[in-house]
Amino acid sequence: MKTLAVVNPHSANGATGRQWPELQAALRGALGEFEVRFTACSGNATTLVREALGAGVDRIVAVGGDGTNNEVVNGFFDGDRPIRPEAELGFLPRGTGGDFRKTLAIGTALEACLPVLRAGRARPCDVGRTTFVGPAGEPVQRHFLNITSFGLGGLVDDRVNHSTKAFGGKASFFLGTLKAMLAYQNRHLRLRVDDGFDEPLTVQNVAVANGQYFGGGMWVAPEARIDDGLFDVVIMGDMSKWDLLTQGTRIYKGTHLTLPKVRHLRGRRVEATSDEEVLIDMDGEQPGRLPITLEIVPAAIRVLAPAPEVLKRSEVAP
Repeated sequence: MKTLAVVNPHSANGATGRQWPELQAALRGALGEFEVRFTACSGNATTLVREALGAGVDRIVAVGGDGTNNEVVNGFFDGDRPIRPEAELGFLPRGTGGDFRKTLAIGTALEACLPVLRAGRARPCDVGRTTFVGPAGEPVQRHFLNITSFGLGGLVDDRVNHSTKAFGGKASFFLGTLKAMLAYQNRHLRLRVDDGFDEPLTVQNVAVANGQYFGGGMWVAPEARIDDGLFDVVIMGDMSKWDLLTQGTRIYKGTHLTLPKVRHLRGRRVEATSDEEVLIDMDGEQPGRLPITLEIVPAAIRVLAPAPEVLKRSEVAP
């Protein structure tokens, strides 16, 4: 197979670039010869992947974190059109949060993730397709692999991405969440899920999930599946700062769905509008704000993953 590794050298707080000779040798041992492209700026991975798939590359390996994964997945599409539907996507996780790889039960150590690439077991994976308002007020269409949320999550991303990530993913997002909580006020919005749910809400955050984890290890959607053709929609309602301080750690254990102010829905299409500024979190990045429309695209991409593709948290490799 013709393989391209798309490498974000700044991922893992710059360690990926420093350690690339070692990583490249290990990856070559697992896959044989492959081409390499380093990302030069934000959005560059999308361009590199589109060019590679258009030139006949069969397999893309994303070397970076959830943000890199997001850019790579967008490179598999030209608008709504998949560029090369039979192409495969593999992962060498190197990011701050590393949340999507947890759903796939792929570890960060080379001895944990290289066997997954070597086995070459491609499995269908759903993708989310969104339209929303970009930073300059422009309409944006974008795909996502893991989770898109809006509310507190968007502000957390902003805080995390403008501070050091030297403490690692879980600590960085935990500190970012604490900083965001101090500044955040719950938002008023209208949420629609398919034809069965349409309500005005006051929310702390809404997560529209394909994968299970976000925010550096928060198990926000423990029942989500990447291949069921549905989003899991987790609504964190009008929670106070005291609620978050006393109950917020339950999200790391996946036990928060039973809380009185939390609701769990499933659907194929989600719409959210608001008269207030509500920031978006998409795979750990902050790309814009509401209004937003999200649609599931079933089996839109083939990912290299162990079997079964979704495991319990206790079984996820470190």
